[in-house]
Amino acid sequence: MASSSNQDGSNPAPAATSNRIATTACVMLAALMQALDSTIANVALPHMQGSLSATSEQANWILTSYIVAAAIVTPATGILENRLGRRRLFIGAVGGFIAASVLCGIAGTLTQMILFRLLQGVFGAPLVPLAQAVLLDTYPAERRGSAMAIFGLGVMLGPIIGPSLGGWLTDYYNWRWVFYVNLPIGLITMAGLFVFLREPPQSYRQRFDVFGFAWLALAIGSFQLFLDRGEQLEWFASTEIMIEAGLALLALYMFLVHVFTTDNAFLDVRMFGDRNFVVGQVLIFAIGAILLATLALLTPFLERLMNFPVLQAGLVLAPRGFGTMASMLLVGQLVGRTGPRLPIIAGLLLTAYALHEMAGFTPDVSQGAIIQTGIVQGFGLGLVFVPLSTATFATLAPRFRTQGTALYSLMRNLGSSVGISVTTMLLTRYTTIMHSNLVEHVNPFSLAVRNYADLLDLADPAGRAQMDQQVTQQASAIAYSNNFLLMAYAALAVIPLVLLLRGEARKAPTKIQAVAAR
Repeated sequence: MASSSNQDGSNPAPAATSNRIATTACVMLAALMQALDSTIANVALPHMQGSLSATSEQANWILTSYIVAAAIVTPATGILENRLGRRRLFIGAVGGFIAASVLCGIAGTLTQMILFRLLQGVFGAPLVPLAQAVLLDTYPAERRGSAMAIFGLGVMLGPIIGPSLGGWLTDYYNWRWVFYVNLPIGLITMAGLFVFLREPPQSYRQRFDVFGFAWLALAIGSFQLFLDRGEQLEWFASTEIMIEAGLALLALYMFLVHVFTTDNAFLDVRMFGDRNFVVGQVLIFAIGAILLATLALLTPFLERLMNFPVLQAGLVLAPRGFGTMASMLLVGQLVGRTGPRLPIIAGLLLTAYALHEMAGFTPDVSQGAIIQTGIVQGFGLGLVFVPLSTATFATLAPRFRTQGTALYSLMRNLGSSVGISVTTMLLTRYTTIMHSNLVEHVNPFSLAVRNYADLLDLADPAGRAQMDQQVTQQASAIAYSNNFLLMAYAALAVIPLVLLLRGEARKAPTKIQAVAAR
């Protein structure tokens, strides 16, 4: 039986071992399915664009609609659980996600696809925070490190294997299979939850704060649109971007005023009295930015500069998942002996080292070097994710867990969006700047130009165009290197925050239980 919070707010009793294993498998599949869909559709986008007769900008709404819908609904997971019950919400969300995935697969027009992706985002949003809350309630305090390691396998491997799986399905079958693949996984998950997941007792019933949710939804939705469309529309040169930025700031301000002046508001601010919880939100925001921004840069680097096919690029990126898996298998036990801070710091240092090595990549870099740095970075991120998840919720009162895990998931996703937007913007800017700098050295007296003289006729327009292409490629390579180096510095910059986490080693569970029961 899946355990839960007692009515006095104390930690739950451990679940029976057989039910615990089965419940863990089910919720991990749910988390993997949702995390997989955050990236699996990206590589199939050009094929969807042709099939649905959409422009490049219109096709991007297929990705944007899912991201915005999931971001808006994620913070509502706690209140939805309170109103509907955890079991009903979880099973309903999985069922809705399956149905929306099938509808995406059979969509015949762009309008249908965007609508069904919105539905997929709505039903997928609760899956990750619910999975994390179930595991925190199912395992005793001394085993939560292992539970978070299992949870992390789904959450972190999903975005890593998504491009590989999406490329393989698209190349060998059809782009519609990137959605159909959710059907068998979802049905197994749904059946398992129906059999093994039990409803936790509730000590109180919270009303739904419609006004607070509306302001928060407007703030998150506007901010996501601002990030996702900013690069396409040249940021504040666009009226749409200015409106979205203004709406996001105004709605956030109104939400904060509402939260601090209203009883039983949508977000319980008492959660933020827990230092570990607050520090954890900041750190997971940074981790989200580093993880997905790296993938967002590496994929076009391999495909555009190194001319890798989609499937080959995915296969080269996949081994970083093995590094993540290996570290997660070790770190669950390590946290109980050392506390959370040491593994997190070690993981951030490894991540920074890998990114520093990637800053030296050129279009001629070997596949072995890419795989090696990927494994190191994956290992480092695995060392960070598990102890950070454990420490963030170690001292948080059980009654806040679902709302807290929803906010944790939201911050990771917002970090990913910010990281991708910032690095994409800087990539364009760095490329333009470096192209201008390199062009200054392209003249008949340059040694590099004379070396190309036998290959290119610079007196011919075609030859000059080829030379410009070479310059652009070199400028892009430098721009990628600058971005990787920037992320390495970002990984080092957040290390001081880790020292603010409270955490003991083996004797921690007794103290944590006492604090959480207050």
